[in-house]
Amino acid sequence: MRKLALDDEILLSIEKPARYIGNEVNSIMKNKNEVDIRFAMCFPDVYEIGMSHLGIQILYDMFNRRDDVWCERVYSPWTDLDTIMRKEGIPLFALESQDPIREFDFLGITIQFEMCYTNILQILELSQIPLHSCDRAENDPIVIGGGPCVYNPEPLAEFFDLFYIGEGETVYDELLDTYKKCRAEGSTRTEFLEQAARIEGIYVPSFYDAEYNEDGTLRSFIPNNICAPASVKKQVVMDVTDTVYPMKPVVPFIKATQDRVVLEIQRGCTRGCRFCQAGMIYRPTRGRNVKRLKEYAKTMLTNTGHEEISLSSLSSSDYSDLKELVMFLIDEFKEKAINISLPSLRIDAFSLDVMSKVQDIRKSSLTFAPEAGSQRMRNVINKGLTEEDIMGGASQAFEGGWTKVKLYFMLGLPTETEEDMKEIAHLCEKVARKYYEIPKDQRNGKCQITASSSFFVPKPFTPFQWAPMCTAEEYTRRAHLVNDEFKAQLNRKSLKYNWHDANVTVLEGIMARGDRRIGKVIEEAYRLGCLFDSWTESFRDDLWEKAFLNTGIEKEFYTLRTRDKNELFPWDFIDTGVSRKFLRKEWERAMNAEVTPNCREHCSGCGASKFGGGVCYEGKN
Repeated sequence: MRKLALDDEILLSIEKPARYIGNEVNSIMKNKNEVDIRFAMCFPDVYEIGMSHLGIQILYDMFNRRDDVWCERVYSPWTDLDTIMRKEGIPLFALESQDPIREFDFLGITIQFEMCYTNILQILELSQIPLHSCDRAENDPIVIGGGPCVYNPEPLAEFFDLFYIGEGETVYDELLDTYKKCRAEGSTRTEFLEQAARIEGIYVPSFYDAEYNEDGTLRSFIPNNICAPASVKKQVVMDVTDTVYPMKPVVPFIKATQDRVVLEIQRGCTRGCRFCQAGMIYRPTRGRNVKRLKEYAKTMLTNTGHEEISLSSLSSSDYSDLKELVMFLIDEFKEKAINISLPSLRIDAFSLDVMSKVQDIRKSSLTFAPEAGSQRMRNVINKGLTEEDIMGGASQAFEGGWTKVKLYFMLGLPTETEEDMKEIAHLCEKVARKYYEIPKDQRNGKCQITASSSFFVPKPFTPFQWAPMCTAEEYTRRAHLVNDEFKAQLNRKSLKYNWHDANVTVLEGIMARGDRRIGKVIEEAYRLGCLFDSWTESFRDDLWEKAFLNTGIEKEFYTLRTRDKNELFPWDFIDTGVSRKFLRKEWERAMNAEVTPNCREHCSGCGASKFGGGVCYEGKN
């Protein structure tokens, strides 16, 4: 019988002990003596968040299809258990076997959000693995990172042995086979890393040296090992239909953030929003075969018992077979009380018709993401959405019976003026006005327009990677300016406005575009007590301020300045396919508020065609 790593007394003293006991439906158990490689797959946040992540489910399934690999899961212990583990000297353990992570061959950490960086250090320390890769012994696990944040891995460079750049289904088998071969030959840790560096898509940070100019900018970034390439090419799965997909995803014991079957219908996006990193790094767009998706839906619902299925995509409305798939799901599952979630839809007649079939209109709300209040700003960010589109969608929604609308915006975008900011409130008031144009006897009570502002974060590999950020105080001033404008609107009782934490935004931006020197700040913040920084109740801006002060790192260098056209970026050694020339051209078009057409309408020569295939129109126009 499997022995739990935590005794009953500890489990009864902590919040949600089911986070740590494993043995869920569809979790995979193997005999550890019959496998060659043990891989601990980590999501550096609490169980409920990590269990909602599709990428880990895919890799967990893919690795465990191999007879020679046992992949297990590990998540960040919440603060109550963290305290006990440190006090009692209990090492962090995997859910399936309950064995200490330090006994594994690999610790793979998916990095989805910059504000989880201190949690990564928590995972390493509780696992009793040295924080710095240079201090690890031959028997310590190989620590590998993946996910969207590794498109600039430099702030975490000292803490990882390897980074996997791109989509995990491509060369992981080659990496694992290389590890087996090296171990059989008695190779050292360094010798394995050298062999790994020869695999396309694998980045070994210790094999590169960064040098800086007197003004703090990056002077050079070059390999110091003959096995390391000058450029690391991202990995892309071109045939997403025939790649692996988890037909038996693990079913959590407690309610996860997204407690449902997730059906990934396509990868990539043709829209070209200039603030959106995902839209650039996941090019070209690749859709899954609709017949296969229908089979997946039926099989996964049967194997999990979930009562909801969600379509996953950056822009679901752009999936070519969306109508066929959605109508199939409605016909097949509605009588079985299966809810259908349709995120990322444009609000048009088809979408509203579909949502009316799968949602309780009285309870549900519709979501628009104009991102900016004025048309000029929507052109700057290349949103491809006009006020006419927004008003038309709102009218159709209200006529269809909806009374609740959520509108998402960004503040602090490049070239933004006070008039642009005020237009957020004006646009929302116009949407409310559309509702009150409906005859009173045909309305469903009062309408509620809820607007939310996040603050702009410039990300690597976007046209806005050159852009400055605001200070936290300036972001907050802009939010108050917008809030005051909401209070002045005619239909203010129907309007509600809120905004995100500006201090968190500034930190996110620093780490998103930071270099190796930021690693010192992350480590110091962790030592001071920073943990679960993405959780409002845990975030300590005062400790982060102290960390910057203690390390002598100036925040303003990473936030307030506009990057020079020719500045060398810490992430420039990564080849995403989308060229720097294209991104710079898009930056210049943004400064002139010029719209770049959707890829389907006209090819702008971004460079993604080098991967061959997918929905890519390069050279065809």
